[in-house]
Amino acid sequence: MTGRTYGTRPPGMPHEPLRGRLIVIEGADGSGRTTEVALLKEWLEVEGHAVVDTGLRRSDLVSNEIDRAKQGHTLGATTLALLYSADFADQLENKMVPALAAGSTVLADRYIYTLMARAIVRGASREWARELYGFALRPDLVVFLDARPEILLHRAIARYGSLDYWESGMDLCLSRDLFESFFLYQALLSKEFDWMGKQYGFERVDANREPQPVHADVQRLVAPLYRITTPTGPGAPPRPLPVSRDRRPAAFG
Repeated sequence: MTGRTYGTRPPGMPHEPLRGRLIVIEGADGSGRTTEVALLKEWLEVEGHAVVDTGLRRSDLVSNEIDRAKQGHTLGATTLALLYSADFADQLENKMVPALAAGSTVLADRYIYTLMARAIVRGASREWARELYGFALRPDLVVFLDARPEILLHRAIARYGSLDYWESGMDLCLSRDLFESFFLYQALLSKEFDWMGKQYGFERVDANREPQPVHADVQRLVAPLYRITTPTGPGAPPRPLPVSRDRRPAAFG
């Protein structure tokens, strides 16, 4: 990849092109992102590529602080956005850039787009959000897993047994009813993702389906980056899912 950013280059960013690839899997909670990242990582490793995965709240610097602060349900929108920005910046400097410089592929389970959308629906301007994350690297590919809100709801209940306070937008006081708030919040996020999809060139994949056809579609988008041949065209059979190392079937994430 070129190593270009969306705005100001952060201090210490190498000026020479980064040898690796940055692939982002975006989508709402329950769209199957985590499952797809795991499948994609295994597939690329089988094809002979070193892969490093990353995601939100994985920084050694602030991830635990974010979790503790969110438990109190008292974080202001700006404070929340800045904490997530610090988490992302720490991972970019200490995990993503070194991996890319070494020639590895970085798979991101969500990226700045989710963080920007969350900030915007909580009152930030689009300009402020773009400025805040201007130091982010431009990915080689952004895949957006697009799932209907009712599908997201079903998967959230099946996985967690309830809806998450923050993922339902309860802090926005959209409704006192958790389920109604969830649908209203998803509609607000969807509007921002639609806008960002045009701005940042998202490749959309129908995520209302089972993991195998979703993964097949993602493979066909990723394969050209590595000159991998995959079945293409109408009616082409999907490549089989990799067998997970623990032999358990993949679940939606």
